[in-house]
Amino acid sequence: MNHVFPRHSKTLPPLGTAGDGVYLEDATGKRYFDGSGGAAVSCLGHSDPDVIAAIKSQLDSMAFAHTSFLTSGPAEELADLLIANAPAGLERVYFVSGGSEAVEAALKLARQYFVETGEPQRSKIIARRQSYHGNTLGALAVGGNAWRRAPFAPLLMDVSHVAPCYAYRDQLEGETEADFGVRMADELEAEILRLGPDQVMAFVAEPVVGATLGAVPAVKGYFKRIREICDRYGVLLILDEVMCGMGRTGRLFACEHDGIQPDICTIAKGLGAGYQPIGATLCSGKIYDAIAQGSGFFQHGHTYVGHPTACAAGLAVVRKLTAGVVEGVTGKGEMLQELLRDLLGEHPNVGDIRGRGLFVGLEFVQDRDSKACLDPALKFHAKLKKAAFDYGLICYPMGGTVDGVRGDHVLLAPPFISTPDHLGEVAEKLTAAIDAVVVDAGL
Repeated sequence: MNHVFPRHSKTLPPLGTAGDGVYLEDATGKRYFDGSGGAAVSCLGHSDPDVIAAIKSQLDSMAFAHTSFLTSGPAEELADLLIANAPAGLERVYFVSGGSEAVEAALKLARQYFVETGEPQRSKIIARRQSYHGNTLGALAVGGNAWRRAPFAPLLMDVSHVAPCYAYRDQLEGETEADFGVRMADELEAEILRLGPDQVMAFVAEPVVGATLGAVPAVKGYFKRIREICDRYGVLLILDEVMCGMGRTGRLFACEHDGIQPDICTIAKGLGAGYQPIGATLCSGKIYDAIAQGSGFFQHGHTYVGHPTACAAGLAVVRKLTAGVVEGVTGKGEMLQELLRDLLGEHPNVGDIRGRGLFVGLEFVQDRDSKACLDPALKFHAKLKKAAFDYGLICYPMGGTVDGVRGDHVLLAPPFISTPDHLGEVAEKLTAAIDAVVVDAGL
């Protein structure tokens, strides 16, 4: 058992043997509360009988068919269900196998749209610093995660990056939330004008920034201003909801909180809830029609596009999400934040507790008043991950929160089926882990 290429060759994980509701179990019998849903994936936990039954049923009928020859019932039904619940204007769904593929498809779709509509000079992309959009080369180039990008920088296409809407760090003293949102959004307009309005094809952003910043929602009004700027200059708005979508924030689509509609939206993770690898790129009727009435062929594709078994899993998941499961997410998220504030709200090294729905982040600091970052040499986030795991809690800590080097945070994204007792367990185990790391680091 030494031939798997692990994520980290020096810290091999234990062998997982079972999943039961919100828990995972290893070969020694130790149970772990999945407090981050893996990477905000397992929204329905690890043993949902309806999703498992849907997968088995599809395997009994037709496990796979290549979409250049046949479509499938699950793909057609899932697309219909997604569009029925999507923001207005989104009309078509392109299924892939995960988030990075969904973002790659979105970028190529945006480019082909302008080729088909007679504006082939539009090729520039603008995104945001401290974002994450995937690990394939196109998605990595669009992302603003400095640490992930650095080794592969010579291979990446040129993408402009503007500031994120990161109120905890960037809102000025005395500046209103509305003014801050406008100031941040106006960076997009300035960059469009710098590059040339007829050169820019798309702006890419996460409605709630996930892994890189730690569950940071934009302030009210920011995305409405972004939508206005994109419309003014004919730039497509691509919203990446791979991590924050599919109910994670309390709405099926995270952008519903901001009252806007994207031209293209990417989803994954919670779409399959971990039961099958699946993602999707949704686009407006305008974009689809440009291709359908033009060349008629989206010059893109993967072998497992629209995989019937993956779509059967996704269909079962979205049916549950839209049948009441998502409705409980907002209240549970508020409960989790309240529990964390009770235990950690005055902790000298916890600077911010934030998020939306069951998508919650904590940012760690050396000093609460100055918001000074912890010394990166401490590797606080790495030590926290290990300590929490030892306490039986899976969570998602990251470093480089502020600029790719400085800053530490942890992301929580527990399953939607979590009970109040489960959320209490998350808060208590995380608090114990934080305290242990703080003592060990001599803070």
